[in-house]
Amino acid sequence: MKKKQGHSPVELIIHKRRWIEKIFSVLFVFSLLCIPLVGVNYDLTKYLPDDAPSAQALDIMEKEFTYPGIGRVLLQDVTLREAKDIKDRIADVDGVDMILWCDSTTNIYGSSEFIDYDDIEDYYKDGDAYMDITFLESDSSDRTHAAVKEIQKIIDGKGVMAGSAASDTELGPTINTEVAHVMILAVVVIFLILTLTTTSWFEPLLFLMVMGIAIVIGMGTNLFFGEISFMSNAVGAVLQLACSMDYSIFLLHAFTREKESGVEPEQAMANALRTAISSIGASGATTVVGFLALALMRFGIGRDMGFVLAKSILCSLGTVLLLMPALILRYQSRIERTAHRSFMPSFHKMGEFAYHIRVPLTVIVLLLVVPCYVGQGMANFSYGNEALTNSPGMDIYENEHLMNEKFGRSNMMLALVPVGDNVTEKAMTDELDGLPYVRMSLGLASALPSGIPEDFLPESITGQLHSKNWSRIIINVRSAGESETAFQYTDEIRGIVQKYYPNEDTYVLGVTPATQDIRDIITADYSSVNVLSLLGVALVVAITYKSLFLPLVVLIPIESAVFINTALPYIYGQRTMFLGFIIVSCVQLGATIDYSILMTGNYLDARARSSKKDAAIHTVEQSALSILTSGFILAVAGYGLFFLTSVDAVGSLGRLIGRGALLSMFLVLFMLPACLMAFDRRIVKPDHEQKKNARLAKIHGKRLTFPVLSELQKQHQALHEQMRRNHQARRKAFMDRLQKLGSHKDSKNTENTQNPEESEEQNDEKN
Repeated sequence: MKKKQGHSPVELIIHKRRWIEKIFSVLFVFSLLCIPLVGVNYDLTKYLPDDAPSAQALDIMEKEFTYPGIGRVLLQDVTLREAKDIKDRIADVDGVDMILWCDSTTNIYGSSEFIDYDDIEDYYKDGDAYMDITFLESDSSDRTHAAVKEIQKIIDGKGVMAGSAASDTELGPTINTEVAHVMILAVVVIFLILTLTTTSWFEPLLFLMVMGIAIVIGMGTNLFFGEISFMSNAVGAVLQLACSMDYSIFLLHAFTREKESGVEPEQAMANALRTAISSIGASGATTVVGFLALALMRFGIGRDMGFVLAKSILCSLGTVLLLMPALILRYQSRIERTAHRSFMPSFHKMGEFAYHIRVPLTVIVLLLVVPCYVGQGMANFSYGNEALTNSPGMDIYENEHLMNEKFGRSNMMLALVPVGDNVTEKAMTDELDGLPYVRMSLGLASALPSGIPEDFLPESITGQLHSKNWSRIIINVRSAGESETAFQYTDEIRGIVQKYYPNEDTYVLGVTPATQDIRDIITADYSSVNVLSLLGVALVVAITYKSLFLPLVVLIPIESAVFINTALPYIYGQRTMFLGFIIVSCVQLGATIDYSILMTGNYLDARARSSKKDAAIHTVEQSALSILTSGFILAVAGYGLFFLTSVDAVGSLGRLIGRGALLSMFLVLFMLPACLMAFDRRIVKPDHEQKKNARLAKIHGKRLTFPVLSELQKQHQALHEQMRRNHQARRKAFMDRLQKLGSHKDSKNTENTQNPEESEEQNDEKN
């Protein structure tokens, strides 16, 4: 059966471009409205797998008591009674569960002579008061956020607030503001980079327009996930912009080449789509696969980031392949009118330099790879929620340090034990309270007045510490939330709890126990994620080039760059978040493997016509502009996150991405030619050029078919064309009038500025 004309995907994209523009306009507006509705989660503990002890404890806590948010308050230059009054006002705030302060053990209304200030120095010292607050709902709850803001109003001018609830309240607006600044910087710098590397003043605007639409669609469609992580929200748009700009460049350059050969615009775009689809598809597929490897992590934030980032790249691919052809055809005349000479020099000398240093550079890199691979796992890592706010420049960070200097560190933990045995519970809390690093251990059995049955107290009091099945013990520890010391204290506390309840299910939860679980799970994820991302990318490259050996060659410089990048935190003694450590391996591999694919394709083309040496030099010369453009764009995005965000988790990831882009760019340009030459016999096929020419001939042989128009459609089309010409004629006439008016004014000004003596002579003659 003969194939129906005009219905291939490429022809539909060309012929239905007006409809495509309308569809994307609707998608853009819809996505723009959806962006504010996307929920953002800042609590890493929510991504623990269900079988993790902390996750199980959290489930029980939320069912029996609700899991409380934690806050810290420091009041400065106050008396005990003033502090008590403020405490009572805070206690009345909606969402506050309880406040731990010295008035629970000391009668602060008594005479000061009878108050032993040494006994209360953990909570009152030198006119300053310190309080621990638990909230009825979690740190990320809107109710808790509202309570935090109300408490900040109460203590305004009298003190400061910190703790996980306060940091969660501050974190969202902080990240949103800082990411907006990063995007503005990235857009400005990328515009400048594209201006230097393109040959039209309008092309950078077109690229940014396409990417802007893709980014808005990507952000808006996150609504389908319901809620995304703060990491996905912070880096998603920036990485989408940096990683997918290549697709637009590939397509426009392919269109320009076709059009320069004298082909009509529509046919040129059809040829460009068919020519560039393989490179764009391979580039997009490697990036998507690299991101999707994150989705296989047991720690749920990997799944969140993997799906969000992969979807964003797919949105970019769809926008470039469907919408951009329509925009290029719409604005082609403007691109031509704003054309300028290239600002970039020839990269022939860079090619020669790469050829000369290929051997010593490769030897040096290969000698570094093994120690870097070993060193990458020896850095000083952070794992949990504290990395989100443990960053100089944030108010919460400064407040925490102020409190720690005055009263020491405070780390709230909770123990869950079976309810019913008050004697055992009191003995356990007494032993916990006797530990030198425990500020306070509070359970209902220990707080219950002697001789008073629990049933005599209202449920509003007992329900905070006892439920039908569980007793909740509040343990305030003098330690950071994440440190080896805190981990040791947690293990000791867990051992004491298990000693009193040897044959029962018991749990210890809080920032430190959750961080321990995150550390154990995420460390195990690292190796599997790296292996899976490597295998996935290698498979895409193997399918693209129909070679099982070529993936090994193209991956050598990229993986070398990854190992060096991830080892540098250990070499420099930098503390970095392990989550970013995992993510960057997949991001760097998926985003920069395109450089190797481009170089390899150019080498195979050049090798069919020249020697290995000439092919290597020509490959660098031809590929340098694209690689440098893409690499610097990704580096700008990464370092923008590093320099402009105060959140350590986001900043450390940005630094790894930016540095990784530069390392990958350098090694691909200067190391990959050596790898290609070394394995030349294994990768170069004698019929490569013939197959490529046959493919191009097949593409150029496919003539774009136009649908048969009715007489009415022809008249409608002719009318629109006539209206367009009339508009152009009116515009030209208007510009001509403006030009004549300007010329008239210039001549008049010239007459007025004549020599005064000549003007006098002319006047005399007239007289």
